[in-house]
Parts: sequence; structure tokens; C-alpha cells
Amino acid sequence: MAKNGNDAEIDEGLYSRQLYVLGHEAMKRMQISNILISGLRGLGVEIAKNVILGGVKSVTLHDQGVAEWKDLSSQFYLREEDLGKNRAEVSQLRLAELNSYVPVTSFTESRLTGVCVFDQVVVLTNSSLDEQIRIGDFCHSNGIKLIVADTRGLFGQLFCDFGEEMTMFDVNGEQPLSAMISMITKDSAGVVTCLDEARHGFESGDFVTFTEVQGMTELNGCDPSQKPPSLFICDTSSFSDYVRGGIVTQVKMPKTVAFKSLSSSMAEPEFMVTDFAKFDRPGQLHMGFQALHAFEKKHSRLPKPWSQSDADELVALAEEVNAAQSGSAKQEQLDQAIIKKLSCVAAGDLAPINAFIGGLAAQEAMKACTGKFMPIMQWLYFDALECLSEAEDAVLTEEECAPRNCRYDSQIAVFGSKLQELLAKQRYFLVGAGAIGCELLKNFAMMGLASGEGEVIVTDMDTIEKSNLNRQFLFRPWDVTKMKSETAAAAVKQMNPSIRITGHQNRVGTDTEKVYDDDFFESLDGVANALDNVDARMYMDRRCVYYCKPLLESGTLGTKGNVQVVIPFLTESYSSSQDPPEKSIPICTLKNFPNAIEHTLQVTFFNLFFGMNFWCLDSGAPFWSGPKRCPHPLEFSTNNDLHMDYIMAAANLFAQSYGLPGSTERSALTKLLQDIKVPELEELKTLLPSTEAASQFKLCPIDFEKDDETNFHMDFIVAASNLRAENYDIPPADRHKSKLIAGKIIPAIATTTAAVVGLVCLELLKIVQGHKKLESFKNGFMNLALPFFAFSEPIAAPKHKIDWTLWDRFEVKGIQPNGEEMTLRQFLDYFKVILHFHSGKLVLVYSWFTLCYSLRMNTNWRSLCSLREFPCSTLSSCLRPSLKNGWTCRELVLLILETS
Repeated sequence: MAKNGNDAEIDEGLYSRQLYVLGHEAMKRMQISNILISGLRGLGVEIAKNVILGGVKSVTLHDQGVAEWKDLSSQFYLREEDLGKNRAEVSQLRLAELNSYVPVTSFTESRLTGVCVFDQVVVLTNSSLDEQIRIGDFCHSNGIKLIVADTRGLFGQLFCDFGEEMTMFDVNGEQPLSAMISMITKDSAGVVTCLDEARHGFESGDFVTFTEVQGMTELNGCDPSQKPPSLFICDTSSFSDYVRGGIVTQVKMPKTVAFKSLSSSMAEPEFMVTDFAKFDRPGQLHMGFQALHAFEKKHSRLPKPWSQSDADELVALAEEVNAAQSGSAKQEQLDQAIIKKLSCVAAGDLAPINAFIGGLAAQEAMKACTGKFMPIMQWLYFDALECLSEAEDAVLTEEECAPRNCRYDSQIAVFGSKLQELLAKQRYFLVGAGAIGCELLKNFAMMGLASGEGEVIVTDMDTIEKSNLNRQFLFRPWDVTKMKSETAAAAVKQMNPSIRITGHQNRVGTDTEKVYDDDFFESLDGVANALDNVDARMYMDRRCVYYCKPLLESGTLGTKGNVQVVIPFLTESYSSSQDPPEKSIPICTLKNFPNAIEHTLQVTFFNLFFGMNFWCLDSGAPFWSGPKRCPHPLEFSTNNDLHMDYIMAAANLFAQSYGLPGSTERSALTKLLQDIKVPELEELKTLLPSTEAASQFKLCPIDFEKDDETNFHMDFIVAASNLRAENYDIPPADRHKSKLIAGKIIPAIATTTAAVVGLVCLELLKIVQGHKKLESFKNGFMNLALPFFAFSEPIAAPKHKIDWTLWDRFEVKGIQPNGEEMTLRQFLDYFKVILHFHSGKLVLVYSWFTLCYSLRMNTNWRSLCSLREFPCSTLSSCLRPSLKNGWTCRELVLLILETS
């Protein structure tokens, strides 16, 4: 088995998308880090899955407990046949399949301190408060990073202690900013003026350095200096006069942060707020979780689901805990309603909550290993109480939520058995089986979606590639080249054999509307998008609006993620608001005046050998100044590896285009180039093959494929763009960066995907229950690098002049109860009644391109529509012949209304 370690090379084919998030240096630090995870219930296995996919050196699993029915609600690597077996030992075999580079071991001893000394990070889940404090003090005094994660029903808790001196090398993960300089003054505080094409984006406190400055060369390569509020720099009064040019670049500086131990932080907590609408909630839950530990220690169990007596006792314990506080943790007044709800659902174990908290905890473990991104300081609490019934007086009974010795016991403990029955009947369409799609399917299976009469239909036309294995955890190395949808469906069937799931290989679009037709969409309860492009998202959004189906929309970009829920007749649609268009690069810049590697990568077919003249503008400024870099020709040499890379790749691509065999013999190519004589144009004409000879060759187009290391596609792009960069004195880009830009790769990491999908599935629970209040739903945005979380209620669907929204329409039954088809006269009479109620009138009726009715139609127009003369004719008589069968007014009739 391949292993990570000090000397291990990074498998860029496997980790490519994650490398664009973390970078090579952070990845190398992670590959030498050992992680211990204690507790292998739903939360523990979620964290283990994410860090193993991430590529740490090793993972040790610890759990003394055995699998129970209540574990199967969220522990996706336990089966019914595993009941009674140790959770860590059973999970170890399945987790080890995720990444061959990460050894996974398990142990079941009671004390952890003897094992902790070999690990860089310890993660505690499903542990008692006494054990957390004991292990926390040990880790803090021994320089071991500690993460404590816990979920209780609809509540989650996360704590981080990374020691008294934790150095973060990059706090936000963003690319360093840079700007081109137009002027630098000589002054006690020199002022830097940037070209005014766009705002430079620098902030107060940023460190910057300079390159390519002409004249004031003392600035070039200087040590990073901190930028005050304006773009002032150091004393430049003694420097040479500024002439022109230069680039100012942001420098990422290390930041050291200090953490308190768990025992110290209990009394003086520092909270990370996840939802600003619940600003005071963390302090309340800080007391509530301590009370839960006290309750469990006293009774050796958690409060019974929806037991009012246990809820009252937990409130009393919380009051005692709060009264004993002397630091900032003490609350002026406890919110008894929140504490009681915590008691009612604490016995639950929900897959969506575990996915969200597990994604966050795994990302914190990676931060602890790598020093990349800013950690959570230090406590994070989360709740999703909006998932409970909207009725204020709705209280479940103990009987409704009692365990039934089934795999959904931990979900029934929170929502009761009726919701479980509803989930089993759901029919959902999942579009995409990539990273988000795999996580959604896992959560669907754990929740019991479509486990009865319902069905999940998942479609994805892609096949599995090696780079998918780092995030799309349902796939294994032996699945490469198989269809994603079929493989993912089979994998979740292993997790929950009851789920009814069908895999399709269709692209969603107008060309598949015969497959995904009226009957298909009208049979659905909802749609979940797991797409990677805006066009497909907007298409599915239009279909959901047309058929009035709820849509769950989500996406990730590195450590950033978002969730949007679209509810018919309640919220705006996905297409109602759009992101601003991406900044485009002018063609003249790409072709003639490139000044960044992104420009040369977009224009890779060019003439390497050319000369340029120098001109001055009317203003007197040199033409080749500012963003215009003066190019210079390159002298070809077979001793230059970049030149040879270009020729080798270009020659092989030409050979592929003509169906000719290629070659990778570099020595033979070198000899050929040394001996070649470039003919003059007239001589070249005589060497061209005749039309008859050329007819045996056929040009074949080549589809660009960035992930194939043998097809010369990226070889050509890297060589060509870097040669053009050399023409213009632009710093070159390595293959990794070139692939990101040219391949338009979306950076991705498993932690963000898991967290985002957890939030999506919480919205799904609300939809299935039939929530109707706008404030019950949550759109979310997160950036795990900062970290930052923002939740808001969705935007309501805008209302127009007659109080209509994009969801409203007239539903007309074309076939009457007696089986006869509605006539145009009946159709018009129907709308006279409807429109009188809406204070409007019907002006025109079109069916496709045929005018069926006009309010102002005179006798000269009657030849356009015979139905005006024969109002007893049926509506379908004016339709296209192919559409006469099974027509509906919703599909075929356009109404033009005039409102008063």
C-alpha cells in the first residue's frame, strides 16, 4: 500500500482539486500528520471520512462501543449485520478503502493518553465531559492539538485547542493581490498610485513588496512592509527618481494565535457565531451541553425523547450549572424553552447535523495539521430548530418518538414516526452524481428518503476519473471509467438496502425533455441540484418553476459553500438573482499586450519569432509602458527544454489530428531538428502534396482533456503559454497552475462539500414536513477558511401589479368532467369570470404562433382565426397537428392580459 510521509510525493492526479485549495506546502505538512479520532458513531465516521480523503499520514480510530440500531441513522459504514460488533473495528475496513495512501488502524482500549503522544491531532466525539477535560489538559500540556465535536439531535458543538502558540501561514487562502504601478512619489511617506483600470483591493495592515520598478530600484525585492490605510509606503525621499512601471504585490505573513485549554475555556469561552439571528444562542447552549453531561453522568443515559419530566430536570441542572459559573460564561437568564428542546431531541442522531459539524471538525483538523486558514476561536454552537414543526403548540409524545429497533430510531427520536413515513414515500430527482451528489445520496440513504413507495432518480452522464476519488467518496479506484450514477446508486444501496434508487446517464436539457417530460416532473416531490455549471442550474430552475416543484440548490468553491432553497409560491427562484459576470480580458490585451500568465494561457497558438518597434504616445509617454510590456523574440535552441517541450507536444497533436502515430523519442526529435532546413516559400509550395495524395489523410478534431497526462494537451498549453510569457518577461506558471487556469478547474475539498450538503438536507426535512413560513427556511453561505457563516431567510417571490408572482398561473382543465373538450367560447367565458375577480380583461389568446382570439379583432382580421367566427369549435382545432392529442392550456396557450 502506498503511504504518506516525509519523503512521499504528492499524487497530483488524485489530489489535484484539493491542491488548488490547500497548496503544495500545506499538503506536505498534512502528509506527515497523524490523527486520532475517538468515537465512531455518525459524527466520528464523518470526520474520519473527510480527513482520510484529505490525505493525512495516518488515522487511528478509537471506540469501545458496539453497533446498535440507533447508530444506523447516520453511521454510513455500519450494516444491520454489524449489530453487536465494535464500531471502530467494523468501520476501519471500510474507511481504509477511501485512500490507499492513508493507513487506518483501530483500537478499543479505555485510556487514550498513552496513544495520544504519537498523534499531532486528537478528535473527541461521543465522549463524557470528564474525559474531554482530562484528555484536553493532557493534550494542551504536551503540544497536541485537540478538537472536541458533539451532536445532540438538532444541536451541534465544536471546540478547538491548538496550543498556546499556533502559527497560521495563510489565514484566508485567497491568492495574493497585485497591481500595476503608474507613479511613486518621493516623500517621507511615499504614495503609490496604481493604474486606474480597477480598484487595487489592498486593505489596511496588508504587507506588500515591489518588483519591476524602473528608476526607484531600491524598492525592488524589498522586505514586505505593512500598508497603512492609504497606499503609503516607507520614506522614499532618499531613493532614486521613479521612472515608470512596477508591480506591487501582497505578501501573506504568518500569524500566531493562542488557545486556552478546554478546562480554562469552559469558564471564559470565546464563541464563533454561526447565525447572527441567534446571537445569544451560543451562551445558552454552552450551559445546556454541560447540563446534558451532568444528566448523563447522573442517569447513565440521555434524556428520553420528548419526555417533559426529563426536560424539566435538564432545565434545573442547567440552572445549577449556570449558578456555579463565575466567569463570562454565566448567563443572566437561561432560555428555558431552548434547554427543554435540547432535552427533547438530545437522544437523536441526525445525518445532516453530523455532516455539517463533521465537515467543520475535519476542516479544523486539517488547519491544525497544516497551519493553513484561520481556526475556529474556540467554541462553535449550531442548531436547526426550524426543522421542528411550525405549529407553536405542536409537541410530540414519548410514544411517537420511542425506539422501534429499526435503523431510523435516532431520527424518529427527534421527529416522530410520521415524518419517517413521509420520507419513505418521497420521489426526488437528483441531478448530478459528483461530490455534492455523492454526499446527498449518502444522507438520503441514512434519512430513509424513498425507502418505501418513493424513489430517487439520479442522472449523470460522466464517468469516474481518478481525480474524483479525493472527494466523491462513493467511488473506489476499481470504479474508474464506470458511470457515476450507476456506481453511486449501487454504493448507497449497500448503506441502506431499503432505498429505491435508479441511475440514469442523461444530460438535463431540451434534448432530454422526452425523457423528463410532464408525467415525470409531475410525479416528483422535489428536485436537488448537484451541478457544476450555471446553465444547467438555470435550466433545472426553469423546469421547477414550470412544474411548481421545490428545488434544493447548492454549490462549493474551495472552502466556500452556499445553499439556496426554492419553495413554490413562497420564495424567489434560483434565476431571480444572478452573480455578476466574470471579469473578461480584452482581446487586444490577449493578442498584443499580455501582462499576466492568465493572458498567455488564453492565447497559446502564436508566432514565437517576431520583432517590435518602439513608439511614443501623443502624451509623450513611451508606448511600451504601464500594462503594455515590450515583447522580444526568442532564439530557438534544442538545448532549451521548454522549446523542446513545445515542439514535442505540437508535433504529437498534429499527428493525432491526422491520425498518424506519435513519438516521445526526445533524442530522435533533437537530431531531426538539428538537421532540418526550413525551405523558402517558393520551394515550400513545390513540396506540398498533391490533392490526390492529401486525400488519404483526414483531419480529426481533438477534444480537450486536461486530466490525461499522456495526450500532450496540457504539455502543449504549458509550453506555449510559458514561451509567450518569456516573450513578454512575464513570470512563467508551472503545470499545476496552468491546468487550473486553462482547464477552468473548480477548486474543491471534501470538508466543504460535507458541510454544505448537511445544510441542504436540513432544508429537505422542512420541505417534506410541509413548512409554509418563509422564516422557517434558511439560505446559507460559509467560508471555512476564515471561518465565516451567514444564514438568512430566502427572499420572497416578488409580487407584480395584480399580486402575482413567478409561481402563479391559470390552471385550466381542457377536458371537462363529461369527457368533452372545452370550446373557445367556454374558455373565454371561464376567463371572463377569473379576470373580473382580478380586475383585468383578456386581450389576446395565442396558441403557439396562431392568434385564437383578439378583443379588438375587426372583420378584416377574421381570416386570421376561424375560431372567432365559429366560437363553438374546440381549442385543439387550431393547434399544430402533432400537438392535438393530450393538449393542455398550460402548455399551449399564451394569454395577453390587460389590467386596470
